[in-house]
Amino acid sequence: MLSATVPIPPSPDFWQQAVRQLLHPGQPLGQALQAQAGAALDFSGVQLMVPAFSHAQNFKAALSRELRRPYIAPRINTLSGLLAMQPPGEDAPPSESERLMQLYAQLREHGWLKKMFSARRNADLLPLAHTLLDLSDELTLALLPEIRASAAGADAIAGRWTQALAQLLAPLAPSAHAMLSEEAALVWQIWKIQLDARDRIVQRFDAMLDLAARASLPLIWVSPTEPEPLDAAFLAAYAQHQPVRIVTLDWSRAAMAPLYPLYLLAWGELVREDEGLAPAYEEFAASAPSELSEASAAAAPGALPLLCPASDLENAAVQSAQIVLRWLEQGKNEIAIVAQDRVTARRLRALLERAQVSVADETGWKLSTTRAAAALAAWNDLVSARGETNALLDLLKSPFVFPADPGRADRVMRIEARLRRANIAGDWQALQTAFADASDPDDLQCILTLARQAARFGGRKTLSQWCETQRRLCEALGMDAALREDGAGQQCLLMLDEIAAEQGALQDQFSFAEWRALLNLRLDATSYMPPIKDRRVVMLPLNGARLRRFDAVLVIGADAAHLPSPPQETLFFSNAVRRELNLATRATRQRQQLRDLVELLCINPEVVLCWQTHQDGEPNPVSPWIERLELKLAQQGAAPLQRLELPPPVKQLRALLSCMPAPSAPDLLPSRLSASGFGSFLACPYQFFAQRMLRVAVMDELSDMPEKRDYGSWLHEILYKYHAHLRDNDTPLPARAPLLAQFSEEVFQREMQRHPAALAFHARWQKVMPAYLLWANEREAEGWQFAFGEESQSQALQWSDGGIELYGRLDRVDRNEQGQRALLDYKTRSAASLRQKVKEDDDHQLAFYGLLAGGAIEHAHYVALELGPDKKTGDAAAPDFGRRQKMLQQQITTTMQAVAHGAALPANGIESVCQYCEMRGLCRKGAWL
Repeated sequence: MLSATVPIPPSPDFWQQAVRQLLHPGQPLGQALQAQAGAALDFSGVQLMVPAFSHAQNFKAALSRELRRPYIAPRINTLSGLLAMQPPGEDAPPSESERLMQLYAQLREHGWLKKMFSARRNADLLPLAHTLLDLSDELTLALLPEIRASAAGADAIAGRWTQALAQLLAPLAPSAHAMLSEEAALVWQIWKIQLDARDRIVQRFDAMLDLAARASLPLIWVSPTEPEPLDAAFLAAYAQHQPVRIVTLDWSRAAMAPLYPLYLLAWGELVREDEGLAPAYEEFAASAPSELSEASAAAAPGALPLLCPASDLENAAVQSAQIVLRWLEQGKNEIAIVAQDRVTARRLRALLERAQVSVADETGWKLSTTRAAAALAAWNDLVSARGETNALLDLLKSPFVFPADPGRADRVMRIEARLRRANIAGDWQALQTAFADASDPDDLQCILTLARQAARFGGRKTLSQWCETQRRLCEALGMDAALREDGAGQQCLLMLDEIAAEQGALQDQFSFAEWRALLNLRLDATSYMPPIKDRRVVMLPLNGARLRRFDAVLVIGADAAHLPSPPQETLFFSNAVRRELNLATRATRQRQQLRDLVELLCINPEVVLCWQTHQDGEPNPVSPWIERLELKLAQQGAAPLQRLELPPPVKQLRALLSCMPAPSAPDLLPSRLSASGFGSFLACPYQFFAQRMLRVAVMDELSDMPEKRDYGSWLHEILYKYHAHLRDNDTPLPARAPLLAQFSEEVFQREMQRHPAALAFHARWQKVMPAYLLWANEREAEGWQFAFGEESQSQALQWSDGGIELYGRLDRVDRNEQGQRALLDYKTRSAASLRQKVKEDDDHQLAFYGLLAGGAIEHAHYVALELGPDKKTGDAAAPDFGRRQKMLQQQITTTMQAVAHGAALPANGIESVCQYCEMRGLCRKGAWL
């Protein structure tokens, strides 16, 4: 039977020309038309195969326009759709998960592979297994027809493989030969193992050949590109039984030169020198020479693309959104967005959806980028990090975790605040200890639930067991119901079920790290396509626009980094090797991408190319293809490509003069006041307003390094234990140093298990201990004894029409034989700096603590826990302590009463206060001063 090609140059009426050619005498549709004479037109005796089902509508619309009367359409399908209608084979191919993990299980048994590919653990070989399978499939797709063609096919391919490897090794140093030879042997061996009767591609090829052997209808094959090797073999086999017509784009020089001379001059690689007219072209040209050329010439576009350079990502997205909105206002209902730059495209989609414009995404996004997949990944990160705090908070903040808990938001806030305040880096035991005394027992229960579930993710399991464990987790955390209500979540659950069902004969067991790597690979390889509600605006890749015509097209990412797409070479598969093995090379890929771009320009009446002129502060040049087109226009003396720039809509804003904020909020006066709170009021009333009245708080930062405040709290604990022991037990002087060292070791050993960096503070305290013991013993010799310490106190302070409660925690109170009491406050500072501090009039801390004790404190001291230049510690006594208490009491009463009566709270802090103030973003001092 005859197999012939119907070449048609790219043009807006491609489908009309295709139908017109196929209705000629001698063509499948033309023969059916002649056979039926004047009867009803029935083309159901012809099989039409299109690249995608969307092309079927284009073909039928063109056929209707050409016939202008009722007809029965040909049988239209895609090759995959037709194969899916065939009865399944007896031996089903292994699933992707089973196939991948089978190969991985074999690779992990070879330690030399880990060394060759710098894999630190077994799970790092999983991406390698995925890459090897991709290479194996690519080799099968390209070489299987040649192997099947003759008995010597396999030997010929082996010879070409050896020759390709020799060409690759020739220019390299001998030291690199061994590594590349091992890589080559690995790829070759994996491919030969995969090339059996159970291989998915082999079974598909067998089904294609079986379908061709049973061919009963003439075939019309429509494709914008040359048939791939498997497709070419199928068409050749089909042509042995029924006529085959291949309708494709004609990129020959003879076809392009008359219609698009500018494009051919700018991009000479559009055609290959060995690419001439197709065999059947002369036959069609002879039958209708004028019709083809005149139709093509009439359909040639008269407009060149418009350029839309944008300064940055946001500007590119805004400009693109305005272009699309303007097209919609003009009544264009078929708009395509070609997303070469997916990051900018995602931002554009968000802007359009904000403007109530739905985008039908035909490409989809990686499932791993959805919130549902992020929840699964967050759990796996938490298990891998063994309860690390940041991973825990990421999980708890996912909307899919504990969604039915009515107090979920408050609980997450409490958990985060406690962990940050205590600077707990993680570990399940540390987390449970931190919440053992939580005010809400459900907080501890939440941590316990997560810890119990994490314990189930240990050991080694089969794939189905891992899927079952993951599903049980979703049920325990309430994620199952939330995922089912989300489109991407449903796909995640379905993927888990598929992995479990795809295990097949694979009974190997895998660790959690291996399961996690597999799950991440599957999430990355799976596309999520949101439901399409409106198809006026379609987002697709460049190759998705083949043989499709739109009212307008916007290409995002027309820069050198995205157009052409960056090459991806795998292992040693360089262009030389690919060329020798008849695989797709970088040149062939770029030529096809350039043809896709030219087809876009030839078919669509309006095309805008947008890109960012700068990225990360660096210039980002336009695509070299566009530069070459502009250069050719300049050489011919033609006008350059037009620039399109749509300024953002002008908004009228009312100017307001900035001034110092001075709010008044008598109803927000706090009922309790601490020493630090009153210090905040004295430093800046507005700071007090924001922090204490509005309760605006900045979360503490988690740090792997302990801070000075942690050091201070450890010393408080050590000294309390030490002095309480001396109070309750008769301890001679020689035993006191070992006792203090014992308490110190207990505290620091505990903390160094959580924070190894606490060792530096431990060494620091070791130097201070002898000097502190000397000072403490001298104070005891003066008659002062430890009374109590680390005790919370409060005292009510009243005025005529209100009051406030003072509260705080006293570090230590001593008593002497006369019944006098002295307040001691520990400071990790030197004695000299503390003596200077107590002289300052605005130092109110000791006086405030004296008020907490109800005025029953006669003396107050700061105690230095840091060595001075003389290698000693000491204390600094507050002068005139009783008078300072009375003055502070009057000051607090006056100021708090004024606030209760509506006094203004201005942002009048000095620069030293404002420099590190966390509330500066609210007062905006830099805007009004």
